[in-house]
Amino acid sequence: MTVLEAIQKSTDFLAKKGVDSPRLQSELLLAHILETPRLKLYLDFTRRLDEGQTTSFRDLIKRRGAREPLQHILGSTSFCGLEVAVNTKVLVPRPETELLAEHGWKYLKSLQRPGNFLDFGTGSGCIAVALCHFAQDTQGWALDKSEEALQMARANAAKFQIADRINFLQSNGFENLDPSLRFDLIISNPPYIPTKTFSKKEI
Repeated sequence: MTVLEAIQKSTDFLAKKGVDSPRLQSELLLAHILETPRLKLYLDFTRRLDEGQTTSFRDLIKRRGAREPLQHILGSTSFCGLEVAVNTKVLVPRPETELLAEHGWKYLKSLQRPGNFLDFGTGSGCIAVALCHFAQDTQGWALDKSEEALQMARANAAKFQIADRINFLQSNGFENLDPSLRFDLIISNPPYIPTKTFSKKEI
């Protein structure tokens, strides 16, 4: 099977499964398998996939057809221009989370002095990483109840060489956080909860 045939067949499959932008997603997954930039596929339409590549690509397409998030399959996502690692233990950041992070680092930079922050429910650490990356004098605390999420957050901080500026803390809520700490900014983008899950009394 050639690159073009793989793209065409997987595009048709994902379209039938109701996946948005099926051709783009097919190309991203194939580029991932071939370890090549997506646009380079257009120069290699006649390239033939070997048996291992074909099998791996089919497996990824099936996972995407089953609605597994593309970012979890690829193992990373772009956040504020930074390629951060994600997996099934953390949520994929949404576009509005980027806006939240941008407001955060602009505020910290406006302090005209080294600031500090608390990222509550850090998950992949994308917000904490962005704050430290774009507000370079900033120190932060990144809190999450999941140690698996914190492992991912630490890896992302290490990737961008800012791990020494972020204190990672496993805590259910604020229970393990030193009450004497003071922050210039407390920032959080917790999981979205559908309104229908709340009773009228709770609202």
